[in-house]
Amino acid sequence: MVWKILAFCLFAPLAFVSAQDSATPSKYPAAPRSDQVDNYPGAKVADPYRPLENPDSPESRQWIEAEDKITFDFLSKIPERDGIKKRLTEIWDFERFGVPFKEANRYFFSKNSGLQNQNVLFTAANFSDKPRELLDPNGLAKDGTIALGGMDITDNAKLMAYGLATAGSDWQQWKVRDVATGKE
Repeated sequence: MVWKILAFCLFAPLAFVSAQDSATPSKYPAAPRSDQVDNYPGAKVADPYRPLENPDSPESRQWIEAEDKITFDFLSKIPERDGIKKRLTEIWDFERFGVPFKEANRYFFSKNSGLQNQNVLFTAANFSDKPRELLDPNGLAKDGTIALGGMDITDNAKLMAYGLATAGSDWQQWKVRDVATGKE
């Protein structure tokens, strides 16, 4: 997430400068709307953009794709984009570790080799043992957009409950994994 904020901070000024030079303003698509009004005790609240709460509906998908086309067409024309991307990739390519924690007789920690989209979760009985991969979210989606959203290890360190979030969603799908075997 931090790298996205950093990238935005670097690209936004360039986009602003490029936007100033643009002769044709972008024509944004109309968002799907409805006449939805929710009635709360004592107050009626309009919710005209309720259709967008379902990002998988055909009208939401169409709107998102139209917005993406405008955005990526614009961003692709920024002349410095490739150089900035190359330099940020160089800066971010370093191994990093999460804070280890212990549950019962096992240690758990996350590691990123450098340019992985998601951290990989490892476990070991002690720090002198070679750690064993317990969960690699990078293999769950081709584009690396499935992330470990939360987890909890049982007191005896035999089971791990974990939540997976897809494409930055607040929704999580929870699963249980056997720590010893790594199987669901």
